[in-house]
Amino acid sequence: MVVNTWQHTREHLRESDRNAVDWAIDNLLQSRFYPIFSFLFGLSFVLFLRSAAARTGHPWAVLLRRLAVLAILGAVHQIFNPGEVLLPYAIFGALVLLPAWFFPRPAVVVLGVALTTWAVYQGGGIILVPGLFLLGMALMESPPPGWLLPPAFVASAVLGVTLTWLWVRVARDPVLFHASVYPAAGLAAATAYGTGLLLLLRTRLRDPLLAVLAPLGRMALTNYLVSTPIILLFVPLLVADTTRLAGVALSVVTLVLQVLFSRAWLARFRYGPLEWAWRSLTWMERVPNRRIGSHP
Repeated sequence: MVVNTWQHTREHLRESDRNAVDWAIDNLLQSRFYPIFSFLFGLSFVLFLRSAAARTGHPWAVLLRRLAVLAILGAVHQIFNPGEVLLPYAIFGALVLLPAWFFPRPAVVVLGVALTTWAVYQGGGIILVPGLFLLGMALMESPPPGWLLPPAFVASAVLGVTLTWLWVRVARDPVLFHASVYPAAGLAAATAYGTGLLLLLRTRLRDPLLAVLAPLGRMALTNYLVSTPIILLFVPLLVADTTRLAGVALSVVTLVLQVLFSRAWLARFRYGPLEWAWRSLTWMERVPNRRIGSHP
């Protein structure tokens, strides 16, 4: 939410208008979250196919309908939020993940690493998505042992800080600059954020974290799409704020309201509004949604 708000604001600003908040978002948040979402999309691909195979003899047809609905939502969303992720996710899902399902698992890992490495070298961006899809898919098929989590966090955190520092130093140096530094820093930080959260979920913070994050996650599609009109409504205010703190405040308030709304909604329904519509169109039937009683 912070990154999306900042991106809409940045379009109306000059380079000379950048301040410390812009620097922090650009180097600590920008390009640090869509790798996580891409990785999780590949992981969820396996979960969905397993579930669909238990219900129908044609799980591929169901999955293609699911991706087609996502593509339609993304195409509409692109009109208001150019650069959004749903349409590319649907396209790459059909072109990359579906064929990869028939590959041997080691081949999926090798192809995922190769595509991700190539995308980083090319400067990152949307071309990172296919490789991360494959890595998420491979990890779901062959989960690593839990003891790797702490060293993975430490290594990725150190690498993320180092690469971010290097990017800040070389970004304006035409001799030292290379386009791969920024996406590499983003991938390392994304890994640190993801593994760091998993480590926190092993502590006493697990319950309060899940109380906030689980409702948002279960209604991720609804919350993501609803965020766009909120941001667009406040763009004039965001552009006028030279401190850029208005964007952070708007993001915090929006997320708090979305947590409260998601918790209230999920106490009465099994799926969020758009999640329910997506599921119903995927299965071409009206999926029961209302819960019996007021609590799960």
